[in-house]
Amino acid sequence: MFDILIIGGGPIGIACGLAAQKAGLSFLIVEKGCLVNSLYNYPSTMTFFSTSEKLEIGGIPFVTISNKPTRAEALEYYRRVATSNHLPINLFEEVTGLKKEGDIFTITTAKATYQAKKVILSTGFYDIAVTLDIPGENLPKVKHYYKDPHYYAMQKVVVVGSSNSAIDVALETYRKGADVTLVIRDNEVSQLVKYWVRPDIINRIKEGSIKAYFNSHLKAIREQEVDIETPDGTITIPIDFVMAMTGYRPNFEFLKKLGVTLADDKFIPQYDPATMETNLPGLYLAGVVCGGLDTHLWFIENSRIHADMIVKDIILKRDQNLEVRD
Repeated sequence: MFDILIIGGGPIGIACGLAAQKAGLSFLIVEKGCLVNSLYNYPSTMTFFSTSEKLEIGGIPFVTISNKPTRAEALEYYRRVATSNHLPINLFEEVTGLKKEGDIFTITTAKATYQAKKVILSTGFYDIAVTLDIPGENLPKVKHYYKDPHYYAMQKVVVVGSSNSAIDVALETYRKGADVTLVIRDNEVSQLVKYWVRPDIINRIKEGSIKAYFNSHLKAIREQEVDIETPDGTITIPIDFVMAMTGYRPNFEFLKKLGVTLADDKFIPQYDPATMETNLPGLYLAGVVCGGLDTHLWFIENSRIHADMIVKDIILKRDQNLEVRD
């Protein structure tokens, strides 16, 4: 029996563990992949938009000589935070079920069954890609995740999207010798693109190094070509790979299965913003999972406070129950 079971071993899940440890509560973190699994799956060349200070958790300094830390530095930082504080974390253990009877949660995983008085769900959104829902999307040449640009050297690559992921893929693969075509639904490159990157992609498009179709979308994907719906009609171009950088979403099905109410429009889960407790008493949300489809709402830097908010509420409710019993 744990005071808290934390689902998700990312930065915010680790922050919740640190807060629980500081408060003297018993807890366990379970993670379906490796430690900070979402960050591990980021592109190997990625640099954070935020400074290292804003990525710190538990008041533990994130020391780097760069203004913007890299993925490798972040992986090392969070690993050191977890190991040096001896946080109990079970990795590669996916939660398969959760039910509540009275005041106790029973959590089933692929390896074991646990019981806890409270549960914190901190599962992020990077595990499920937003699909295009077009013919050919399931072909092996269509990728929703990107690791390294070398793989696409000297290939014809169509990149779908206009935010940071898509623009990074377009620029990096272009600089490794790929023939890159961008397909963008809007009439411009997203204003959310990192401020030092956006001028780069705009200039590459202007000079013709990277082709771009605005106000356009993919209609179909085949083994050697794609159809693009443009303002001037449908065009067909040859391709080797399609990089569908169309974003990611939380596991809404899992949230519904747990009994969390979701808003109809953006699937934002119901929770108390003062405590982070959901409509299911004792079940809390932490991190980017709180944003539903609005994945630009929460980041590490503005959701790390959830850990202290949640643990504070758990202790307050525990003390109130003790007073009632006395």
